[in-house]
Amino acid sequence: MNRREFLRRLGIGAGSAVALMALDPLKALADDKKEQAQNRMTYRVQHGSGEEISLLGFGMMRLPNNQDEVNQLVDYAIEHGVNYYDTAPMYMGGQSEVLMGNALSRHPREKYFVATKMSNQNRRLWSFDDSKRMYEQSFERLRVDYLDYYLLHSIGGGMESLKGRFLDNGILDFLLKEREAGRIKHLGFSYHGDVRDFDWLLDRQDEYHWDFCQIQMNFLDWRHASMRGGRRSDADAEYLYSKCEKAGVQCVIMEPLRGGAFGRMAQELTDQLRAVHPDDSTARWAFRWVGSYSNILTVLSGMNRMDHLEENVKTFSPLDPCTEQENKLLASIADQMSGFPTIPCTTCEYCMPCPYGVNIPANFAYYNEAVNSHVLPLPDASDEHYNERKQLFLDGYKKALPDENTWAKKCQDCEECLSKCPQQIRIPNQMARIVETLRTRG
Repeated sequence: MNRREFLRRLGIGAGSAVALMALDPLKALADDKKEQAQNRMTYRVQHGSGEEISLLGFGMMRLPNNQDEVNQLVDYAIEHGVNYYDTAPMYMGGQSEVLMGNALSRHPREKYFVATKMSNQNRRLWSFDDSKRMYEQSFERLRVDYLDYYLLHSIGGGMESLKGRFLDNGILDFLLKEREAGRIKHLGFSYHGDVRDFDWLLDRQDEYHWDFCQIQMNFLDWRHASMRGGRRSDADAEYLYSKCEKAGVQCVIMEPLRGGAFGRMAQELTDQLRAVHPDDSTARWAFRWVGSYSNILTVLSGMNRMDHLEENVKTFSPLDPCTEQENKLLASIADQMSGFPTIPCTTCEYCMPCPYGVNIPANFAYYNEAVNSHVLPLPDASDEHYNERKQLFLDGYKKALPDENTWAKKCQDCEECLSKCPQQIRIPNQMARIVETLRTRG
């Protein structure tokens, strides 16, 4: 707010203004600074470089496939202090890096930090040459000559995968040398799945000197994530965060809203939150919770709509940390949510396309909606409302997936999706559950 605007808001004329400013010449400047501080993005300091990173990071896995729209989103984000932008070669088939690079390159390089990944999950990309080509292609697409943050993408597929993708082929040694040369400023990894891979890498911090680690963390996964995949080696976010903190490795957070699941919580749970803050969305609650932890460098949010971006910027400008009582409430809600038999799909679409045409995320999204709205689980067939609720589920399923060729019954149990799912969901088993529900007769 400049001096003229300050005076206009006070509603005084030029003559009176002169007298006022003579009496208190610093008042306008002080008010201006106060207003700026109140609306300033929250930043965290990167331990190694001292860089200030916006606590709200822009996750660009799903973007409008339109450069003008992406430019508008990026322009607004930069204008409001968001400076961390995360992508990967596999996002949108490579188009995400292109769109992001085109949008960001219109701004001064010091205004933004670029994060991308070595997305060589497919075995055919495990060779050194193929992985190196992916790395070099990211520079071209992003239109940069150095990468601020670079990640080994989605480790957690087991030691065979870790060795094949990064160790035996020499690509990790290559990336460490690239960091020494300054073409990579900060090197880290993102984790999903088998915690033994996570432990192996962090236990060698003295050798690799990881600058950051990207983990899935939200108030539900804090203590209930190990239940989500039914695998002994899965780990709760509390364990992942604590181990990073002890190792001196800052965390980048993904899935703070659990793939939008918090926006679809059961009504009785959202009512508990509204009783405390009637005007706050569940997203604002989730962001405030995760942003309250000090060892977090930035919190990624996928923002492909301007209204979502505006709301998130407001939440983080500045962030209002959760109180002890609010943390207890969210922990209670997480306990209640863990009792609902939902499928832990975050709609990341890594499992797609299905070779048999099944729309895996859409099937899971509708099933979870039916659970949270109490259409499911279905009551006993002897219940007087059984047939009514059965029909309600079927009608809703047809509406959510109008093309029958995308239904769960088309699943052939080929298991091609299993290795792709970062949540370690036994997808064919869950498809069978949906098919069985649709077959149930009263």
